[in-house]
Amino acid sequence: MNIDTKCVHAGGYHDTQTRGINTPIFTSSAYEYLDSETRLYQRYFNTPNQEAVVKKICELEGAEDGVVFSSGMAAISTSLLALLNSGDHAVVQDEIYGGSHAFIEDHFKRLGISFTFVRMDAQAIEDAITSNTKIIYIESPTNPLLNVVDIRRIAEIGKRRGVLTVIDNTFATPINQNPFSLGIDVIIHSGTKYLGGHSDLYCGVAVTRKDIAARIRKTAANFGGSLNAMSCYLLERSLKTLSIRVERQTQNALGIARFLEKHVEVERVNYPGLESHSGYKIASSQMSGFGAMLSFELKDTTAIDFMRRLRIIKPALSLGGVDTTICDPATTSHQKVSGDVRKRLGISDNLLRLSVGIESVEDLIEDLQHALEG
Repeated sequence: MNIDTKCVHAGGYHDTQTRGINTPIFTSSAYEYLDSETRLYQRYFNTPNQEAVVKKICELEGAEDGVVFSSGMAAISTSLLALLNSGDHAVVQDEIYGGSHAFIEDHFKRLGISFTFVRMDAQAIEDAITSNTKIIYIESPTNPLLNVVDIRRIAEIGKRRGVLTVIDNTFATPINQNPFSLGIDVIIHSGTKYLGGHSDLYCGVAVTRKDIAARIRKTAANFGGSLNAMSCYLLERSLKTLSIRVERQTQNALGIARFLEKHVEVERVNYPGLESHSGYKIASSQMSGFGAMLSFELKDTTAIDFMRRLRIIKPALSLGGVDTTICDPATTSHQKVSGDVRKRLGISDNLLRLSVGIESVEDLIEDLQHALEG
């Protein structure tokens, strides 16, 4: 099936009793178990609503199995700690989501897990691998600078060196990028963003091979970051429109990036769909669309003053919804990252991250122009 059709029809739960076309919401927190080989329990990540949504996401990503979580960070932290033990080493791309960066810095050392942050370069990542390296963790495109890494090469390095590869695919979505087909072992999404898509859900997911999913699920049962039936149902419903939402958002983002790139009040624009972007060629080879996220740096106006002048675009935390939102990463997504690290990564106080929605692109550009020109 085409991915548009998969969004609607893949996964789900076949209701043989009422023959309804939507997955029913199984509200039980207790299930009978006599004369059954299965022990259904929400914290075991095996209830019908949990499995229905995982099957759909696996179809979209081309993966075999997975686990749905109560948040993106639950998916990231549980997956990493399921695959790493005391004494292991992880190679981590330096430019990743601030929450992921803080989690690794705050918790790996005390658990006896060593790690090395490296720049966004495949050779630098391979050079950082040691005899006890078990994980390579990457993000592409990155939050918030929209840099890209050669996913195929990272996957090849991991397989050749016997190291599992994990990617945060949140910004790209399964519509624009499928890392599993490029050789990556584990794909993580903050489902709060595009998978939910309406700024009203909090969830995460990790999809992978069956054997790796079993390891993640075992750890997840101990950590307890499960997703309730109602949220699973809402997530499955939202996934049915994922393709058409992301397609419109991606089109809008390219138009806005081109507008901002030409504006005299903008210092630089970070969007992999621009030919001026350093990662344009790599992105073109591994993405079917360049995504709906971009960032840009202002010349003279402060980020706060600019956001206060916006009339349609909402200054807000999070991203990926149908509404266009904006934030300054220095005080939001990367506030837990030290000022020195932000400076090294190129995250200035005047950098703005734009999550493009499904509104008329003409209205969005007019709003941005108004704010830029004061």
